[in-house]
Amino acid sequence: MAEPGSQKPAPVQENPSFVKLAMRNMVRKGRQSLVHFGLTAVGLLAFLVLIAWLGRPQLPGG
Repeated sequence: MAEPGSQKPAPVQENPSFVKLAMRNMVRKGRQSLVHFGLTAVGLLAFLVLIAWLGRPQLPGG
């Protein structure tokens, strides 16, 4: 009998990268991913416009 420590380990599969997992998930979910991306883009744009509006300079005589 072989000793317990002398067995060869099973070949380790590479873990897919985060980018590969994200792309696979986006392809699988399709429309939902596009809707979430669109909402995020619109929300970020609205936030940036709000910050720019709140930080606008106050010019005299305007």
